[in-house]
Amino acid sequence: MINYSIKDLEKLTGIKAHTIRIWEKRYNIVCPVRTDTNIRLYSDSDLKRLLNVSILNRNGLKISSILQLSSQELNKKVFDVSSNSVSVDSIIESMIIAMIDLDEAKFEKLLSNGILKYGFEETVTNIIYPFLEKIGILWLIGTIYPAQEHFISNLIRQKLIIALDTQVNNSNTNRKSFLMFLRDGEYHEISLLFYSFLIKRRGHRVIYLGQNTPLEDLVQIKSIINPDFVVTALTTSQSKKELNSFIGKLAESFDRSIILVGGNQIIENSITPISNVILMEKKADLDQVLADLK
Repeated sequence: MINYSIKDLEKLTGIKAHTIRIWEKRYNIVCPVRTDTNIRLYSDSDLKRLLNVSILNRNGLKISSILQLSSQELNKKVFDVSSNSVSVDSIIESMIIAMIDLDEAKFEKLLSNGILKYGFEETVTNIIYPFLEKIGILWLIGTIYPAQEHFISNLIRQKLIIALDTQVNNSNTNRKSFLMFLRDGEYHEISLLFYSFLIKRRGHRVIYLGQNTPLEDLVQIKSIINPDFVVTALTTSQSKKELNSFIGKLAESFDRSIILVGGNQIIENSITPISNVILMEKKADLDQVLADLK
């Protein structure tokens, strides 16, 4: 059985540990088990219940009213609130519950409603990315299964591909070419797909190679096209030495191109500066590059 500490619940729900203890004692909202050393451990059911309570409480319902709802009424109320909520936090928390339950229909509707309210670009920036950060917390503390992570990643990936396909080439007079790829051993392409969407939306040419592309195969493409930009994202854990070595080889191989590198690995590691390499720690960094091309 998956167990969460009270600190895990605090990170995932945004509810302070002190408040969780009070609600537990006063309202019996969750029922943790205790270890031999008296440490509280919470289950998936406890997490989902706290997320549900957090969503309804944030949207104006009193704890006493929430506790009077049956499980079915609670789930329906949460879904209705999340579907119509302007609170990004409520949408993200409902998406976490959908992921835990492998509920594709619920996740799809939440994501579609977000896109209708905020537009695709804002939904990815303000909902999907924060949601994935929380998924990262779940992954790090070992409380989600690989199947759950793959399930949700593929649903998001499908949305990104559909959005990318809707972008048609326009008459950008300063149109540049962007070669998009993930290195060998990299399979998490959500960031790369989103980069491609942003680039194509602004009228530039995208050559998308996708996952697990060896550097030697990439270099062969230079005989066909010498791109203005080469774009990649590094998310798979690797040593600082290996990371800098790869970026250095990429910059040398495409010495006439500007290399754009994103992904959490460039945030977690110190990268040696290279003249034709731009590190993208956030979406705004890519926005700035594209704005400078106008």
